[in-house]
Amino acid sequence: MAKNLLIVESPAKAKTIEKYLGKEFTVKSSIGHICDLPEKGLGIDIKNNFTPEYVVSTDKKKVVAELKKLAKAADMVWLATDEDREGEAIAWHLFNELGLKESKTKRVVYHEITKSAIEKAIQNPREINKDLVDAQQARRILDRLVGYELSPILWRKIKPSLSAGRVQSVAVRIIVEREREINAYGVTSFFKVVGYFSANGVSFKAELDKKFNTEAEANDFLKKISNAEFSVKSQEKKPSKRTPSAPFITSTLQQEASRKLGFSLLQTMRVAQILYEKGDITYMRTDSVNLSQVAIDAAKAEIIKLYGEKYAETRQFKTKSASAQEAHEAIRPTNFANKEIDSEESNEKRLYELIWKRTVASQMADAEIEKTVLTIGNNSVENNFIATGEVIKFDGFLKVYIESDDEKEEEETEGQLPMVKVSDKVNLSHVDAVQRFTQPPSRFTEASLVKKLEGLGIGRPSTYAPTISTVQKRGYVVKESREGTERKYNVLTLKNGAISSVTKTEITGADKSKLFPTDVGIVVNDFLVSHFGEILDFNFTAQVEEQFDIVADGKLTWVKMLKNFYKPFHDTVEKTTAVKERASGERLLGQEPATGKNVFVKIGRYGPMVQIGDTESEEKPRFAKLRAEQRLESMTLEQALELFRLPRKAGVYEEKDMDVAIGRFGPYIRHDGKFYSLPKEDDPYTVNETRSIEVIEDKRKKEREKVIQIIKRDPEPEIQVLNGRYGPYIQSDKEIFKIPKDKEPAKLTLEDCVAIIAADKASGKKKRKFIPRKKS
Repeated sequence: MAKNLLIVESPAKAKTIEKYLGKEFTVKSSIGHICDLPEKGLGIDIKNNFTPEYVVSTDKKKVVAELKKLAKAADMVWLATDEDREGEAIAWHLFNELGLKESKTKRVVYHEITKSAIEKAIQNPREINKDLVDAQQARRILDRLVGYELSPILWRKIKPSLSAGRVQSVAVRIIVEREREINAYGVTSFFKVVGYFSANGVSFKAELDKKFNTEAEANDFLKKISNAEFSVKSQEKKPSKRTPSAPFITSTLQQEASRKLGFSLLQTMRVAQILYEKGDITYMRTDSVNLSQVAIDAAKAEIIKLYGEKYAETRQFKTKSASAQEAHEAIRPTNFANKEIDSEESNEKRLYELIWKRTVASQMADAEIEKTVLTIGNNSVENNFIATGEVIKFDGFLKVYIESDDEKEEEETEGQLPMVKVSDKVNLSHVDAVQRFTQPPSRFTEASLVKKLEGLGIGRPSTYAPTISTVQKRGYVVKESREGTERKYNVLTLKNGAISSVTKTEITGADKSKLFPTDVGIVVNDFLVSHFGEILDFNFTAQVEEQFDIVADGKLTWVKMLKNFYKPFHDTVEKTTAVKERASGERLLGQEPATGKNVFVKIGRYGPMVQIGDTESEEKPRFAKLRAEQRLESMTLEQALELFRLPRKAGVYEEKDMDVAIGRFGPYIRHDGKFYSLPKEDDPYTVNETRSIEVIEDKRKKEREKVIQIIKRDPEPEIQVLNGRYGPYIQSDKEIFKIPKDKEPAKLTLEDCVAIIAADKASGKKKRKFIPRKKS
């Protein structure tokens, strides 16, 4: 056993660091947090200054026992967990749970896993920073209090298994409010006029400096210029510069990886974690854009080597956020000479390349651009056509990296412009007046939601990905793509003095990988906003984050902070608990024509549904689930009544009815006492007899192909040798057994099967049960 035991969070990091420290050190991993509040119960003694009851996680007991043994045998224990609040808390828990002594314990931090950084950390140990621990502890306890007290209210007032969270509920509120903005948005149309010209052999386009509200106005304008002559009224050349963006922080990395690589937030953080633990990049949870002087010098040397002296321009960026946590560096490569990394995983290569380019570009010269603006006048009206062109005189940082932009206009009018001077005539090819429509606000992507949360001061680098993941897991928000709807628009064209009109179609409202609130999410949000407005207030949530920062700076005790928060919060909880009515988002749509009974849409125990009949009436109401694409807020009476067409008869096959219905596992056909799941592309409300027969026969064919052989063995249950998703297997008495690779399934005898079953059972491995799927 080595004299020194160094403990980190992850096995991959342990492996990397062990290479740098030699035989004097044993490097082990805690595999993340070893302690937490208990899974069941509150785990906080509120009356005793919010004292937390930390317990060793069940899956970490073996790890803790091994670390205890190693720590006892070591002369010195080095706690080398991450340098942020989470890492500090892990170090503190390790100190307590391993029973370490201050004289035999040192805390070391580093923001990159390189030989020099690790050696420097060992030479400069410090004590555990209790202020950082308290800030993390305050967040964990406060979030447990909110979740523990709010969630039961949601179970009683809305439906079981719901949950609430301080930051997650605010994220849902942002998405719900954006959806309502979109739904309430009044789209208006206008006509945008673009002229297509040529001069000196170069064709170009220019946009009119005025938009028209109606087709009549646009048509009138085209008539006025039908015989006009066009010439250059002015030409302006404007030199400008474009400056590179700052190096990545956690949120900007998540946004760019989403836009450029199509990564989800969790995927970005997972890949970045791997790159960090391999020693390729610095720590990936940071809100500082600062670069060390060593990094700046290394970047400059690499830029000069690759692109030449004129491309290098070192600069230090300043962090805008006053609440930036510990003084970390930005996310950057640990070795700028490595333009690429050696990895079998393409996602690791792609993310590393993005980080390398962004960091290197931040230390490169500005791009020098010359923008030319041509004003094209005419002899008929005062309005002018404006053409813009851009010439890059010196590419500077653009040689390496161009930042993406969610807000970039789809239509560009810039392009190559002709060499002309004022008063030169230009030739008109044609003019288009195209009907355009005002656009509602965009729905959020995961990345743009992070940007919004960051702008509001809500959340910190370590919280964005888990927060946005949680609201999706809870079923309050879905990330999906939705098809748009067809819309007609008119185009007027002036060509050779004549005006023509044509109606075209376009798809509008299509969304790709956007965040939508679910009906449950909307009802939960409305309930929480109504009763716990302060908790869901953006400014209040941001102030709580600031208080965590003040605790981390040692200027506020975590107990005082929690006391200030908890008393008013708990009073509101008690007041809301006393209110009897439920929150279901219930809306009366009208009456069923045949019976005159009320038709409601609401959230029920199992989700969004339609109810025919009053709950209080003697006759039991009828219920139907909403279809996947239907929403509570937009449901109509006609759509609601349509849902009660199921179950319906789709036809007759083999002299037996085929009935279509929807059960717990989705739509199905029932025929001769058997159930056949309907594929996603089939609509249970419209599927016909021919298609229903196809579904039944497809299932029968698969069942036949599934059976390799059936071996009878009365009075024992029969043995089936079947083809499965992962290859052939034996099924007997609802238990499944793997067939050894050296056995041919079709030639297995009863004796072979019995031997395989006996051997499998003797191995002690847990058997997988076959459970027939029931429909309801």
